[in-house]
Amino acid sequence: MATMNISLPDELKQFVDEQVSEHAYGSSSEYLRELIRKQRDAEKLRTMLLDGFNSGAGQVADDAFFAELRDIADGKSEP
Repeated sequence: MATMNISLPDELKQFVDEQVSEHAYGSSSEYLRELIRKQRDAEKLRTMLLDGFNSGAGQVADDAFFAELRDIADGKSEP
């Protein structure tokens, strides 16, 4: 595991210490790792949503669409 040292103003250090205490993190490193993971996941979700948006129009999910899905699930037709 790599090590990173950061400097924080006293106000932010106090905030981190409070979060560690209030939310039962084992250490400030654990708290910061969780924040970074959440940011990484949010970025990944944003990318996926934009990819979906930019992929063009989807298929209309009407009664015929669901009837076709039922037929596929029942083995009455091929996907």
